[in-house]
Amino acid sequence: MADRSRGTAPGDGSAAHAPEPHGTGAHDTVRLALVIGALGVVFGDIGTSPIYTLQTVFNPSDPHPVPVTVQNVYGVVSLVFWSVVVIVLVTYVLLAMRADNDGEGGIMALITLVRRWGSQRSRRAAAVLAALGIFGASLFFGDSMITPAISVLSAVEGLKVVQPSLESAVVPITAVIIVLLFLVQRRGTAAVGRVFGPVMIVWFVVIGACGVAGIADHPAILRALSPIYALGFLFGHFGTAFFALAAVVLAVTGAEALYADMGHFGRRSINRAWLFCVFPACVLSYFGQGALILADPHNISSPFFLLAPDWGRLPMVVLATAATVIASQAVITGAYSVTSQAAQLGYLPRLRIAHTSESTIGQIYVPWINWLLMVSVLTLVFAFRSSAALAFAFGMAVTGTITITTLLFFYVARAKWGTPRWLVALGAAVLLLVDLLFVAANLTKLVHGAWLPLLIGITAFTVMTTWQRGRELVTAQRAQLEGPLPEFVDDLRSGKVPTLRVPGTAVFLNRGKQTAPLAMRANVEHNHVRHDQVVILALETEPVPRIPDDQRVVVDELGYSDDGIIHVTARFGYMETPDVPGTLAMLDPARTEGALQLDQTSYFLSKIDLRRGDSPTMAPWRKRLFVATSYITADAAEYFGLPRDRTVIMGSHIDV
Repeated sequence: MADRSRGTAPGDGSAAHAPEPHGTGAHDTVRLALVIGALGVVFGDIGTSPIYTLQTVFNPSDPHPVPVTVQNVYGVVSLVFWSVVVIVLVTYVLLAMRADNDGEGGIMALITLVRRWGSQRSRRAAAVLAALGIFGASLFFGDSMITPAISVLSAVEGLKVVQPSLESAVVPITAVIIVLLFLVQRRGTAAVGRVFGPVMIVWFVVIGACGVAGIADHPAILRALSPIYALGFLFGHFGTAFFALAAVVLAVTGAEALYADMGHFGRRSINRAWLFCVFPACVLSYFGQGALILADPHNISSPFFLLAPDWGRLPMVVLATAATVIASQAVITGAYSVTSQAAQLGYLPRLRIAHTSESTIGQIYVPWINWLLMVSVLTLVFAFRSSAALAFAFGMAVTGTITITTLLFFYVARAKWGTPRWLVALGAAVLLLVDLLFVAANLTKLVHGAWLPLLIGITAFTVMTTWQRGRELVTAQRAQLEGPLPEFVDDLRSGKVPTLRVPGTAVFLNRGKQTAPLAMRANVEHNHVRHDQVVILALETEPVPRIPDDQRVVVDELGYSDDGIIHVTARFGYMETPDVPGTLAMLDPARTEGALQLDQTSYFLSKIDLRRGDSPTMAPWRKRLFVATSYITADAAEYFGLPRDRTVIMGSHIDV
């Protein structure tokens, strides 16, 4: 495997895990398939932003409303356009997506890069930035709760334009769609994924065409392409423009998805889909809506749906609903992915994960997260009851994640690639100034709902950091209980601990090679038996997405080649779910002191019950939180793919 981490230039990440096709035609087919797939998965969120962005900016019930004047319309449309250019095109497409971790992107990938490269420069700075990155990932959980609620609500609200008497049905219909969406998650997106791309292609073509029709009626709106209008509005009417930024940021929601899904589709495919389809369609829609508002200020009530002709509004509602369901699907699966990566990196307990596709990497289903999200999304729908009300909360999560991503990227650019300090400082100053302006504007909506994603983010951050700290304490205490492995093996060989050898193979899962497994020690000391073949298996998660099979396992005879005891280290990437039987099947019998009897192997697990102790290791409330979080840990036998009828669990307890 090529080690991109040692390169001096950013990686491409294009189709990093796809097989190499033969011939130009095959290349073109694969590229087209990746582009269509990216359209269906990556751009659902940002592609549906035109439904509610301008409507929210000019919302008369906003605590800081933007007056509908000609200059303000030009200024807002220009500000939306240039915000998309600066944040999505520059920050993500041109910069952040070049910082890949073996082809994978997203804020979790940036965290691993910071931990890897930052520790070579300043461990303290790397630790602080990694913690900041975890907070950014925590904000994403708020995003994954708010996106389905605001997206589906905004689409169904189109019914009010078609028939005002249907207003009372908007919330119930939204709730039904959301329940159905979460109920089908366990089936995965493999079956329906094939239709996602074509649906989104239709979506972008339609909204682009509607935008062209609006622009044709008022072509002067194209003047807003000039940054002069955005800057004039921002600095000439700063009091109004500053508060408007809290709604303008809705145009860049979903920007993180471009980066997070890079490993699935490749940087080039995402870039092409963005530049040649998504960006033009969204821009045309925004400018068309601006032209419509200039023609009649009353159109601010729902400029997106009013842009469609009368006969096309009901079909547009149906298409918008389909597009927002796809947008919701993308962010939900993103939450599954972030949860899985966080668990692999030690920030969350292991949760039950189901892989829903045999052919597509990364399509997983996490039941616990699924039901938590469903309850949270339904609560938001019934509490806020409109997309306009939810918009106040939405921007806070988005701006927070974007700002942290920008900061981490420039740190990686300096630490990994050696980018000149002056260039890093200049680029970071410009982009962070823009990001912080959006953050400050959203803070003004704190009492109107912006507190919600902050609360969700702080809660998730507290849980993740508490679990990480508690896990370190438990690991240290467990090491003391287990004792050194070399001494234990020496005692077994010398007969210091009398044992009876029984036929068969036993596999003991352990945390490393330094200590003896608790289950094995208990079996020897209390039952006075050991198997003819003993495999002590340590599973390690590396800060890379995946490990090639030829680098998966390392075998150690532990000093003796004839005692039947070996140690195996199995390495996995943070995007992989460990499969113990499958890993053991890869072992060469010549290196395991005889062939393993895998069809009759017994597996031994050490189950640790956590109790709150009196030692001053953590605050009492954090101890309670750590112990409570441990209850959602997935069954180890199921998580590691062990056969239940041949798995023995031996318990112990540790005081935290």
